[in-house]
Amino acid sequence: MLIGLVLTAGDARVGVEPFFLELTAGLDEVLSERTASVFLLVVPDAAAERDTYRRWAAQRSVAAVVLVNLVHGDDRPALLAELGLPAVLAGRHGGTYPAVVTDDGRAVTAALDVLRDLGHRVAGRVSGPVSLAHTTERGAAAEAHPLTVLVIEGDYSAASGIRGLRTLLAAEPPPTAVVFDNDVMAVAAARYLASEGIPVPGRLSLIAGNDSALCELAVPPLSALGTDAHEHGRVLGRAVLAVLDGEPPSVRAAPSAKVRLRESTAPPPASPASPLAGRLRNG
Repeated sequence: MLIGLVLTAGDARVGVEPFFLELTAGLDEVLSERTASVFLLVVPDAAAERDTYRRWAAQRSVAAVVLVNLVHGDDRPALLAELGLPAVLAGRHGGTYPAVVTDDGRAVTAALDVLRDLGHRVAGRVSGPVSLAHTTERGAAAEAHPLTVLVIEGDYSAASGIRGLRTLLAAEPPPTAVVFDNDVMAVAAARYLASEGIPVPGRLSLIAGNDSALCELAVPPLSALGTDAHEHGRVLGRAVLAVLDGEPPSVRAAPSAKVRLRESTAPPPASPASPLAGRLRNG
């Protein structure tokens, strides 16, 4: 028995993230109790994703679908219902669908609370794509926080982490800390800062949006929002099995995130201004 999971080409970069790999492993672990497994497919775009669901429904290729990376006004849950494909949503949605929900707003608030308590007053955030529902939830939490938070949109890739960081360092005043929405962007930013001779955390504190071995192996090791991705996958797996057993739709909570402080986070420097900020603006 197969459980379908589709990523578009734009979402496929999520596959390089340790969080996503652990999530899939946890999902597979629970599904194996019913001799089921994840059928992961990467397709070029949103249209191809929808065509895949139609083909799966016609051929009865999968028993259910796990739907990830929900966007605003997402029509995929309704399409799956129309096709008769049972589905579990990894995220919030307005409809009455089985779902596993993460409190993304609370996670961002926790990271910003740590920075505020250390004495930071201006923070930066390099977000994921704003089309994603969970990015908006994180953004609302950042906007409501007492800290001044400068936000630059990224796409979870290493290159976008560096671009976002450069833009933030050119701001007036520049942030004294930056929170990234994932580990890949944060690690790339840390390497870039090292190459530019900008000390972490002496000049800039960093926090990654999800913890992984990448964060622990970075120099310096990166503080991160730690979530048990493997258990998150197991919760998704149990939700899938409940759907297959005909249980009523329910919303389950994913494991909550906690800030794991490491050497990349410290009180702000006495003066946030730096000659390097001007060079970065012009570079």
